Amino acid sequence: MAAQPGRGTMDAMARTDPDSPLAAAVARVGDRWSLLLVEALLPGPRRFNEILDSVEGIAPNILSQRLKHLEQEAIVISRAYSKRPPRFTYELSARGRGLAGALRLLAHWAAGRV
Repeated sequence: MAAQPGRGTMDAMARTDPDSPLAAAVARVGDRWSLLLVEALLPGPRRFNEILDSVEGIAPNILSQRLKHLEQEAIVISRAYSKRPPRFTYELSARGRGLAGALRLLAHWAAGRV
């Protein structure tokens, strides 16, 4: 298997300095879905099914797990709007909204504009 350009450096950095800011960021939002969920919440609060509809391919159980993780990381805030059954809206915290610039940069990079 051929090495991917640039990947070795990032892998080595994460192994040698697990307390680096980049390693901390990857631990918080580096999985397959987290940044897509942040993007889906940028316009404002959404209900679970609205998020499910807007993030193509995510399964409900994965969405639930990721929302809980992002809430634990203080990136997402949930607010109850129904007690029976329990239902919530989800929105970005100030920390979560702070990811908007990074998302724009990543999108430009992926589109070949950087």
